[in-house]
Amino acid sequence: MSGQQHNQTDLWPSAKERENVRQKKREALLFAAVTMFNEHGFAATSIEDVAASLHVTKPVIYRYLGSKDQVLLECVKRGMAQVQDAIQSARLTPGTGLDRLTLFLRCYAEISTYGFGRCVHRTSEHELSEESRVQFRDLKREIDQAMRQMIEDGVADGSIYAPDVRLTAFALAGSLNWIPRWYNADGTLTAAEVATGIVDTLIVGLKPRVSQ
Repeated sequence: MSGQQHNQTDLWPSAKERENVRQKKREALLFAAVTMFNEHGFAATSIEDVAASLHVTKPVIYRYLGSKDQVLLECVKRGMAQVQDAIQSARLTPGTGLDRLTLFLRCYAEISTYGFGRCVHRTSEHELSEESRVQFRDLKREIDQAMRQMIEDGVADGSIYAPDVRLTAFALAGSLNWIPRWYNADGTLTAAEVATGIVDTLIVGLKPRVSQ
């Protein structure tokens, strides 16, 4: 009898098991969405396209992720979270301000070549609703401020030459933000090689001038 009861219990997963399944489905849908946004662009991708790529119906997308705008915002937030993690990792790294900035920029560049990180740079503000646009700007502002702080730290310890911290941050971000537009994962260089090569080139201009 106890064996029969146990078998019947197995037919009904626990709340934790159901939530795990729900999260797995949500992640699969989100990954499918960000892949299509990156390949075809947000405007050219419909909720129907995302649903069809996983052989599910459109209501499934709405159930797990919400509207198309909510899906894009979640993708962008995931990418921004990866950048925030890179910031925290760099801050905890021993060395000079230039060492920490270099580490962060390499991570930032590599993150921008794939998945959610790439989606951040391929997303234009006008594609988001006004409410989502505000969140997008706030997240970008936090990252910009963190980058400026790293530059200021390097200037303070003498490892970075930057007469104008704000312009330096703009120049670095502008160079790296363009990578997702041209990087080809099937090309001859890996994401790590691209990140290292470009960042090392940029860093040369930040090293203190040596008096002749």
